Amino acid sequence: MKNLDELRGIRDEVRKALEMRAEGQRARIVVGMGTCGIAAGARETMLAFVEALTAEAITDVAITATGCAGFCDQEPLVDVEVRGEPVVRYGHVNAAGARRIVREHIVAGKKVEALALG
Repeated sequence: MKNLDELRGIRDEVRKALEMRAEGQRARIVVGMGTCGIAAGARETMLAFVEALTAEAITDVAITATGCAGFCDQEPLVDVEVRGEPVVRYGHVNAAGARRIVREHIVAGKKVEALALG
């Protein structure tokens, strides 16, 4: 982030994407946005998820934020909750990892083992 206006722009994009995906969701992506997550790059991770879902024209997946999960050394943390499946927690998710999670987990239905915690 270079300035407050850029951060506001990202916030507005995420809000718009969240509103579009609020109904009829088959999955949810939860990004840890506590101070530790933000310091580790969670804003960029969140934006990458929004961009990747938009690029794939996926409208039935919600993206939300949460506070600290207590695994600060694994930030940015992301939980992927697909209806009817166990929650998968991913660690050290940067923008490239976010795009990979969308491609492999959300689109293809396969957990990204290289990023999965446990």
